[in-house]
Amino acid sequence: MDSSSTRRQATRAKLYEAAVTLIAEQGFSATTVDEIAERAGVAKGTVYYNFKSKTELFEELLRHGVSLLTASLRSAAEETAGRGGSRVDALDAMIRAGLVFIDRYPAFTQLYVAELWRTNRAWNSTLLVVRQEAVAVVEGVLREGVEAGELNEEIDVQLTAAALVGMVLVAALDWQAFQSERSLDDVHAALSRLLHGRVGGR
Repeated sequence: MDSSSTRRQATRAKLYEAAVTLIAEQGFSATTVDEIAERAGVAKGTVYYNFKSKTELFEELLRHGVSLLTASLRSAAEETAGRGGSRVDALDAMIRAGLVFIDRYPAFTQLYVAELWRTNRAWNSTLLVVRQEAVAVVEGVLREGVEAGELNEEIDVQLTAAALVGMVLVAALDWQAFQSERSLDDVHAALSRLLHGRVGGR
């Protein structure tokens, strides 16, 4: 990768961080491009050089954030498989990976979850696509588990995958907002017990 591409990626990362923090604090409509540029420490023109509009910046922010989450989930599943672990072990590792991601990017997670429930946004189609990318990773592991006889064949793969992702998102946000004294290990242990009680085995 050449130096100009590296610089552009670094600039975009600054803009993503500034935008997600401001929008989480005060909402999309109330956040201006001037504020995003100021928070990122760049000129206003730099924002428009990288993105055509504030809406495009937000769409790209959603893609960027969920792609990081998806990569984290996929890596957790692949590492577990590489160690010879079961699909339930892989799901457990993915739960932890999701918690680690949310702990690292709380503002993005809050924003992402809030936007999932809005239906009048220009980026709804983008949101549906990136959501499915993350859920699809979990669906893949569930299907493999059913095919290998590790999981109950009556499991509804699509709903169960969505439920697991939703469980991690909501539990983590509740943890950060109302139970911040708990450690990540505590939260993971609680969700792990739920996973093994409800999904694992026949």
